[in-house]
Amino acid sequence: MNRLNLRILVYSLMLISPLAAQTPELDEQPAEAGTWGYRPDKGDVSRTDPPSFSWRPQEGLKWEIECARDAGFAEVVYRAANIDFNVHCPPKTFGPGGYVWRYRGADKENRRTGWSKTRSFAISADAVPMPLPTREELIARIPDTHPRLFLRPENLDRLRELARGELQDKYLELVKQCERLLADPPSTKEPPLYPPGTVRKSEEWRHIWWGNRTYTVEVLNGAATLAFTRLLGGQEKYGREAKRILLECAKWDPKGSTGYRYNDEAGMPYNYLFARTYSFVNDLLGEEEKNVCRRVMKIRGDEMYDHLYPRHLWQPYASHSNRAWHKLGEVGIAFLGEVEGAEDWVWFATNVFFNVYPVWSDEDGGWHEGAAYWNAYQSRFSWWTDVMREAMGINAFKKPFFSKTGYYPMYLMPPGKNDGGFGDLAAGATPKDVLPLMSVLAAQAQNPYWQWYVERLGGPVAAEGYIGFVRGQLPKVEAKAPDDLPASRLFAGTGQAYLNDNITDAANGVQVVFKSSPFGTQSHGHEANNSFLLGAFGKPLLIYSGQRDVHGSEHHTQWMWSTRSTNCITVNGADQRKNSVRAQGRITAFLATPRFDAAIGDASASYEPPVERFKRAILFVKPDLVVIYDRLKAAEPSTYEFRLHANDKFDIVDPENIRIRNGDVACDIAFLAPRRLDIDQTNVCDPDPRPRIKLKEWHLTAKTAGREKQMEFVTIYRPHKVDTEAKHQAELLPIEGGYLLKVAAPTGKLTTLLPVDDDASLAGEGMTVQGAIKVRLERMGQPAQIVEVREKD
Repeated sequence: MNRLNLRILVYSLMLISPLAAQTPELDEQPAEAGTWGYRPDKGDVSRTDPPSFSWRPQEGLKWEIECARDAGFAEVVYRAANIDFNVHCPPKTFGPGGYVWRYRGADKENRRTGWSKTRSFAISADAVPMPLPTREELIARIPDTHPRLFLRPENLDRLRELARGELQDKYLELVKQCERLLADPPSTKEPPLYPPGTVRKSEEWRHIWWGNRTYTVEVLNGAATLAFTRLLGGQEKYGREAKRILLECAKWDPKGSTGYRYNDEAGMPYNYLFARTYSFVNDLLGEEEKNVCRRVMKIRGDEMYDHLYPRHLWQPYASHSNRAWHKLGEVGIAFLGEVEGAEDWVWFATNVFFNVYPVWSDEDGGWHEGAAYWNAYQSRFSWWTDVMREAMGINAFKKPFFSKTGYYPMYLMPPGKNDGGFGDLAAGATPKDVLPLMSVLAAQAQNPYWQWYVERLGGPVAAEGYIGFVRGQLPKVEAKAPDDLPASRLFAGTGQAYLNDNITDAANGVQVVFKSSPFGTQSHGHEANNSFLLGAFGKPLLIYSGQRDVHGSEHHTQWMWSTRSTNCITVNGADQRKNSVRAQGRITAFLATPRFDAAIGDASASYEPPVERFKRAILFVKPDLVVIYDRLKAAEPSTYEFRLHANDKFDIVDPENIRIRNGDVACDIAFLAPRRLDIDQTNVCDPDPRPRIKLKEWHLTAKTAGREKQMEFVTIYRPHKVDTEAKHQAELLPIEGGYLLKVAAPTGKLTTLLPVDDDASLAGEGMTVQGAIKVRLERMGQPAQIVEVREKD
């Protein structure tokens, strides 16, 4: 190259280098644990049309997306640009079939990144049409005038007619509530702040924290009830009192004791109940009074939005945020066109619903945080379904999740059961607790099995107050008993399997609940992976121990978050990763038949080193025999502690003769392997809950006598009524590649080959198998049932 050409090249590079340096680069790092991730990905099949798209956010960029039928994007079926969020649901359907998609960003100067890598997906033939309207169309659907929440101005005459006719009983109940409120008006004094020196999570703190919530709900829900009842034709005095309460509460410091960031348990109900009252009583407010309310909710709405956006669209796994976003949506609708930013709040909340919801489940319909939180959060979310339907014409119940989630309580808590399985606050939950929510879900989904469940629990229960009136009479559903459904069910997305003898009457059946969750041990679903629960004849036998005194207390974090509190295994006394998304588990095999169920969980990734493997297999021979086979491996010689928990003291004779009782129900337990175990028990948690919690539980530990790199446990459980002796004879024989287990009972015989390693070959009793558990079940007068329980990759 001559000198002139070299100068020209250098000069050209000088001109383009600044531009190149300023061109934004696309960040396509793999999604970390605890993020929503790139969706759809890896050939995902969407049951909604169109699917929802998600990608890694980057500050300062707007987005463009393309979808095509072909990898070369010659046949583009959808293109959108100037997208603000890192999630997107198109406003049109695509149709079933295979697709690819990609995205890129653009900065304020419209300098574009390169295109992302191409990802493939498919839309199923039975996909539910669920496009998200454009922002302009969505906002245009919301009424310009009030009321806007739960009802529309043009529907008032119809609702007033219902109040005089078909729904008169509900209306008269509202009138009674209003008269009680007028006779004894709620205090509107601002609730107190935490005194200086208050220790967070202390009993003093807890009293103010929750007390301010209940106080706020009482005041502002009373105002909303008064205002709503007046709209239906109630007396004007109801409206005047609602207005008085609203304006008095508007004087509260928006960042004080009921501020969202100061105490979200008080801040969230303040915000959505204030918004409802404002919309219901709007025609009685003067312009300056409206401005007072608008100034207050501008501060409060911004505080919520700044906390939720953009974080929640990429990192949505925060418990309270998953009810905050739709309450912000209510505030946005109430103050749309009146408060700067309200339109953003509405658009954000709607995008969360279409693109990042539900968080604690997948389309299987389970709930990682447990039955108590499923009930609480779905009940609150159901308010948003009412709001979206009326204000925006969106039917939330079309989402596939809602076609499955009613099976979650039905299989976890069959009629006659008296606990709610895993999850914070679930131990005391009963089927009756979920009856109001199941009444709504059964009617909305028109599911005859869920309706059977509702009727089996005593019949539909309507929501209280003005919510119940708006919902009116739920659509009729013809109930159908689940006689043609399997008695057991896997919720793979949340990693829980419910193995039932039957689902029609838990008082006359046996149930095993098993967890190995891809969600890990985070949030309110913090129980260890590969832990299990056992109940029989409506009573809990082997339980999840502890009782939450306050979230985040020493007992909660050091005992209930600990593997030691569950029916599971610790290694060298160490727990699985506590309350962590990194404590990954998954159910790798599941089989449900009328006579025999099986599940295998892999919790190997739940532990820190030296643990390399922990796989647990549960074999349920119906109705009264459970076999659990555990395989553990560590990088160094280790001890292994098998832990069990019950409400009453264990009666320990020797490792093969242990019994627990709960009233007239008992369970005989036998440790068949290993042979040498040190067993003890205590009725003390470490640490115990606070004194106001009166807890009576017993905790058994069976510790291996020596240190080994590899360990197998084989245990059997025989639940029965106390007056019915459980006569089983069990024999465990070591064989090449694993174990041969034989259990004989009056009703039949179980023969099982249990491999030590995933690729082991075993032979015995006329059976052979490689890399799987093999079971032969023989019952008198019935042909033998032979099955393999094989893990999926």
